[in-house]
Formats: sequence, C-alpha cells, structure tokens
Amino acid sequence: MYKDFFGLGEKPFSLTPDTQFFVNKQSHRDALNTMLISLKHCEGFIKVVGEVGTGKTLLCRKLLSSLDKRFITSYIPNPYLTPDELKAFVAHEIRAEYTESMPAHQLMVSIYRRLLQLARHGRQVVLVIDEAQAMPRETIEALRLLTNLETEKRKLLQIVLLGQPELDTLLSRSDLRQLKQRIVFSEYLQPFTAKGVAHYIRHRLQAAEGNPETFSPLAMWMIAKASRGIPRLINVMSHKALLVAYGRGEKTVSTFHAAKAIADTEESSRLGKLLALRWHLMWPAVGGLSAMLMIALPHWWGGIV
Repeated sequence: MYKDFFGLGEKPFSLTPDTQFFVNKQSHRDALNTMLISLKHCEGFIKVVGEVGTGKTLLCRKLLSSLDKRFITSYIPNPYLTPDELKAFVAHEIRAEYTESMPAHQLMVSIYRRLLQLARHGRQVVLVIDEAQAMPRETIEALRLLTNLETEKRKLLQIVLLGQPELDTLLSRSDLRQLKQRIVFSEYLQPFTAKGVAHYIRHRLQAAEGNPETFSPLAMWMIAKASRGIPRLINVMSHKALLVAYGRGEKTVSTFHAAKAIADTEESSRLGKLLALRWHLMWPAVGGLSAMLMIALPHWWGGIV
C-alpha cells in the first residue's frame, strides 16, 4: 500500500506483537526489567497488569525472547483451562511422563520429578500466562499448588501473570489470598505520555526502515491526546494517518491527516474527537497558524502530558 511511497521496509503500525517494535521506555521498561531480575533470582510469582491495548502481549513476547537457554519457557495465551488441562499442559511442556488416564496425584508426582531433574541440570522452568484475568478460580488454585513444588533452596516453577485490571479484582477474593501473598513483584503498565507517544511513533518508523520524522510534532501530539497514550490506539490512528497522507500524495503526516484518522477511530477520546472536528473545520484557514505552532511547539512540548 503505502510502504514504497514512504520508503518503509514493512508496516510500522501493525497490531501484531512483533518484538522488533518494542519500545524500552517508561513503565514497559520497568516491567521488563522487574520480570528479568525476578526470574533470574527464582522469586516465584510475578504479576503485570495493564489496560486493554497497553502492550501486555508484546511485553510478554519480549520477555520470552530475552531469556537465555538456562530457562525453559512455556506460554499460555488463553488460560481458560480446567485444572486438569493446566497440569497436562505443564507436563507436556516440560516433557514429564503423562497419559490421559493418569490419576491427578500421579501426574503431580511426575511433574515434580521432571522439575527436579531439570533443576539438577541448571534449568529453570517459567510459565507465562497472558490474559490471566480469564483464568477460572479452580485453575488458579491448581496453579498455586504447582508452585508448591520446590526444594529447600529454590522454586522449581516460576509464574508470570499478565492481565487486565480485572486480574487484581480476581486475586482480591478471600479464597485466593494464599496465591496473592505469593506474588513477589507487581508492575502496572501505564499509557505513554505525549513525549512517550512521539518517541513511540518515531521508534516504530525507524524500526520499519522509514523516516522517523514522517509525522509532524503537532500531528503526534493530537494522536497522543486522542489515543490517551494507549499503544494499540496509537498504532490504529498512525496507520490511518499514513493512509490519508498517502492518498493525498503527501510525504509528511500533518494535523489534517491525523484529524482524519482520529475522526475515523471509534475509540478516540472525547478530546481527540473534538480536536479532530475543530481542526477539520478550521483547516482552510489554519496554514499560518500551523506554521506558528510548528515554531513554538518545541518550546512548550515539555509541558504537555
């Protein structure tokens, strides 16, 4: 579509969680560092919470790609499993002896023996669960029992839970307090600030072999306000803005293109839609004003959040 027009090697704002586009800034950096340090020190449970679209799955993929060969990792993208399905999944992933007819207690013994064997060879098993807020209560309890498998020195199985804020609500239940007490580290993914959004857009353009200055500063500010700093919405709006610019044969994404993209995005904030509407109506008369803002913007950019 617009890749050749903008000199891009690939689409910079795809919704696919590609680690090439991971932005190691702000709370995403803190969450990644916390997980890496915790796992290397065998700290048990780790929890990362973030609103829809804040990049939890991409963070999860980045974590998995950052761990060295000492770790045996297993990723569960959809945790809506029964307790038996969870234990069978873990047994399969670590290559423990398992048959469908195996009694539950025997399966636990098999998993424990395999974990001990791996530990003796210096291997550490990490189970990463995405969308953990969807996990049934009984399955969470089975997960807690799995983490009881340990030696005198270390945990044999470490768990990373990533989920929406509903995960905190779930773990606040009195019957799950034992698991909640085992969570050693927690992180909360925050939306990007306006500066963070500008860095995010430039980074993704550069990672896609494009010009990081393709978007004007004011266009990025508008997208920041309309997206509320949520990465998924930034991607959607930026992609649409590039399409609008491409359709008009213009190499720079301006406020006009951003306004069109924002107006076309249902999840835009009220402020974003208001900005888009006003900018669209004012467009024929804003040429001079836009130029003045472009000159003034660097001086007050730091004050925008």
